[in-house]
Amino acid sequence: MTNRTTSRVLAAATALLALGAGAGCSTGGAAGADPQRVDVVAAFYPLQFLAERIGGNAVRVTNLAKPGAEPHDLELTPSQVGQVSEAELIVYLKGFQPAVDDAVEQNGNDRAFDVTSVQPLLDASAGGHNHAGEGADEHAEEKNGGKDPHVWLDPTRLSAIGDQLAQRLGKADPDHAADYTARSAALRADLTTLDGEFNQGLQTCQRREIVTSHAAFGYLADRYRLEQVGITGLSPDVEPSPQRLAQVIEEAKEHRASTIFFETLVSPKVAETIAGQVGARTAVLDPIEGLAAGSGADYLSVMRTNLQTLRTALSCS
Repeated sequence: MTNRTTSRVLAAATALLALGAGAGCSTGGAAGADPQRVDVVAAFYPLQFLAERIGGNAVRVTNLAKPGAEPHDLELTPSQVGQVSEAELIVYLKGFQPAVDDAVEQNGNDRAFDVTSVQPLLDASAGGHNHAGEGADEHAEEKNGGKDPHVWLDPTRLSAIGDQLAQRLGKADPDHAADYTARSAALRADLTTLDGEFNQGLQTCQRREIVTSHAAFGYLADRYRLEQVGITGLSPDVEPSPQRLAQVIEEAKEHRASTIFFETLVSPKVAETIAGQVGARTAVLDPIEGLAAGSGADYLSVMRTNLQTLRTALSCS
């Protein structure tokens, strides 16, 4: 433990010198505060879920994205940069959050676990048409390299990431390596059950097109043979052009869409506009980028809520 504690102290001192005294004033507690547990920084909620399920009591997980906040454009505070500097393991998705990418490159490359190294990302057009459109939508997707980062919406891909995360935790903390492997296997069983529920629940649907306010569901559509029609591209805060709105309205009419989906962390106004034009209702389909503040849900429960929402919207028997 001496080497681990010494490295933490050195990292903390470096961060404080670089960032000023304000870097040590996080009300959430600094990473490195518990020498008995592995300090893990997760970039956003699904990665926090993985780290907590696999790490159990042997880890202390800090989520950089606050509950209720949209994580794409996260800006890090000085204290959060300090947490990245001090963490023993940083779990992130390269290309999803530029500020996290920068902090990892400057302060944590040797301790970073990039989930895209386990699961290469699908093209943004996976699970549907290429909906980058023109102007702001196109530029937003260029920032993501034309790739869809929402890999966690396929439970089978998430379980593969979990298995590799267990190995990384085992290297950081060999004394608990067997425990991490066991918890990863238990999580894989849970995710396999969830995958089976989706496969069975969406097998006999009258419709297979999902019109979504944010093109976040390519992995889910690809896994369960759905077709995603995204109103905007990969970035949820981009306003669709009038041409794109007209195109989606026509597609929704063509497919006789009964439901236009929006999500919890983004305004439903655009979805409501389209629903009014095509005589459809709106419903929440959650990309699980983060949980609402005060939510008692977790990844598994939100995914099951999504499944019931889809079964209703797509008239599944």
